[in-house]
Amino acid sequence: MAKRIELLIIDPQNDFCDPKGALYVGGAEDDMSRLASFIDRVSPKLYDIHVTMDSHRLVDISHPIFWVDPDGNSPDPFTIIEYDDVRNGTWKAKNPGYQSTASEYVKTLSKNKRYPLCIWPPHCLIGHWGHNYFPAIGEALLRWEEACFANLDVVTKGSNPFTEHYSGVQADVPDPRDPSTQLNTGLINTLQEADIIILSGEARSHCLANTVRDIADKFDADGNGEFIKKMVLLTDATSDVGDLPGSTMFQDMGEQFVSEMCTKGMQVSTCAEFLA
Repeated sequence: MAKRIELLIIDPQNDFCDPKGALYVGGAEDDMSRLASFIDRVSPKLYDIHVTMDSHRLVDISHPIFWVDPDGNSPDPFTIIEYDDVRNGTWKAKNPGYQSTASEYVKTLSKNKRYPLCIWPPHCLIGHWGHNYFPAIGEALLRWEEACFANLDVVTKGSNPFTEHYSGVQADVPDPRDPSTQLNTGLINTLQEADIIILSGEARSHCLANTVRDIADKFDADGNGEFIKKMVLLTDATSDVGDLPGSTMFQDMGEQFVSEMCTKGMQVSTCAEFLA
């Protein structure tokens, strides 16, 4: 009996994968070219393809426009805003009506210990070029749909402006009033039926890491790691967000993710080697 093989691609979009993108991940264009060749090679073996798409609005809690300092200046991209920064007035919501929500959000982030709030360049704005698939991967996905007479599963995330949504499974701080921020049980349940889950996409340090961790947490509820052993990370189809000068923080985060998940049973391979 043929194995049920599912491919999960995280955020293969222009703003991450094109050197002209607003939040270009170094090497991502080559990641996507290798992944496109992989899809073409193994197309008949893929039961389904799931693609997450970062989908933001300009006014977003992680974009500079949302915040101002006491002089009315917005923060530079890659500024880290901690709860103390909001509490002492270093940063406040530009719209006073959002201040309470923003303060509570940053406070909650400090408790869940995933990430502090990082201000990113406006990226993956809905309806704009940066939101679109990187061409190499978009064309490969169309070829798979045509060859297999199937529709890929598109998972959008990030349109709620009051919470970050790194993970394709749930927002960092789910909003009880917005179902799109809640746990995506449909995707979890579908992947749970797979024999092999191939992992790829951008960025390893952030959106891929959080998606895989969230899926693993649900898979491994009994602690035996059997479901996590289904996961195979294509190491040459993902890269980390570029570090600021003098820092290796984001690369370290990506490497920590791989080490952590491999300890739990995740496997690694490359686009050329896997299913060869």
